[in-house]
Amino acid sequence: MRPTRLLPSRRQFLGTGLAGLVPFAGLRPTFAADRRAAAKSVLVILEQGGLSQMDTWDPKPEAVSEHRSPYKPIATKVPGLRFTELLTETARVADKLAVVRSMHHPKAGASGHPDGTQYMLSGAHPGSAVPMPDLGAVASHVLGSDAHFLPPYIMVPGNHEQAAVTSTGFLPASTKAFKTGGADLSAPNWKVGALERRAETPSERLAARQQLLAGMNAHSSTGSGRQFGGMERFYDQAFDTLTSPKVAYGKGHRGACYLVGRKLIEAGVRFVTVDVRWPHTQEYPGGFNLNWDHHDFIYANGSCGTIRDKAGGEGRYGIGTWVMMGSTDRAFAALIEDLDQRGLLAETLVCFVTEFGRTPKLNKFQGRDHWTNAYSIAFAGAGVRGGQVIGTTDKDGGLVTNDPYTPEAYAATVFEKLGIDRSKPLYTASDRPVFIGHDADPIAPLM
Repeated sequence: MRPTRLLPSRRQFLGTGLAGLVPFAGLRPTFAADRRAAAKSVLVILEQGGLSQMDTWDPKPEAVSEHRSPYKPIATKVPGLRFTELLTETARVADKLAVVRSMHHPKAGASGHPDGTQYMLSGAHPGSAVPMPDLGAVASHVLGSDAHFLPPYIMVPGNHEQAAVTSTGFLPASTKAFKTGGADLSAPNWKVGALERRAETPSERLAARQQLLAGMNAHSSTGSGRQFGGMERFYDQAFDTLTSPKVAYGKGHRGACYLVGRKLIEAGVRFVTVDVRWPHTQEYPGGFNLNWDHHDFIYANGSCGTIRDKAGGEGRYGIGTWVMMGSTDRAFAALIEDLDQRGLLAETLVCFVTEFGRTPKLNKFQGRDHWTNAYSIAFAGAGVRGGQVIGTTDKDGGLVTNDPYTPEAYAATVFEKLGIDRSKPLYTASDRPVFIGHDADPIAPLM
């Protein structure tokens, strides 16, 4: 018997079109279906390229010496919880973080960067028969945004190596990620191209827009809604990365990206994904592909090399340099503190993710290759109990030994936190019922 279909309102139909989709797998029981949603917004930090778990969230001091990370475990704010010394700043906010050390891919087919990135963006295996939308696209479609004059799903800046794999799946183009663009968001002249004044825009039209904005702001001052004030805050703050908070987030591109992500959340955007690939500058010669794909010389003090004659890791800097973990540690700790101080962390689910991990053994080029059998991600906010570690790996950090979780479980967690009912079917253009459960339950300790 066909499940009862809930007819969308005219506004929903015209504004968002067809529902967000996943392969039809039948109904699954929801996780605490009567639980109230804790997240109004989601902020995903996508550190693309495959971040090494044993060098960051999951230290392994007992690994054999020839494959052990040189970065020592350090104490955090939570007694008994340790990160490596590459997360010295983040250790100060460990009481607000839940680290899942037992992520893995349950089947083959997502060990390359495009597939792995798509897997984390959508929470559905890239081999699925049905083209899958990003989590942000689903949230955009189902929930819309409190910032009615900003896109509900924004990527900052949206130029990571696999940016092309972002997808609306079966959803209409209106759910597509709006990408701010920009090679270096810390540059004084950075602007969002699509929101800049165009040469052909008449001055009269600009004046009319200014009058409209003034009217919206006046309307918001009467207490009529967050959306108008959010638009004003975005224009006033999001492009201004040279203000005092920049100091806390750290100099350069990564800190600016994280800061703009926070400002978009504050403006009421429903789903923000921050991705960072440091720009190629004279300050860092040889750094022309600064993601986390450390196949060569992962522990270099500078450039890992520029010639493709080894394992394919050229164009990077060592994981311990400022453009890699130095800036990441600073920016992430500042982001968590900033959200908390502004009262935004309680209603914002923060997810720090990467598409897979790195091999527990160093290769002959002193690098670490792709590894889907074990890696770490982290969460904060929206009711997540901080100061906890979920799951374990073996002494080398290569295999999950307890409480395994998957990208599907990550997606289910995001949907559950947003209050998206995974038990109700949505429909394709051909009227096919589908479920957004991703055939997994949420990560229970996060709920």
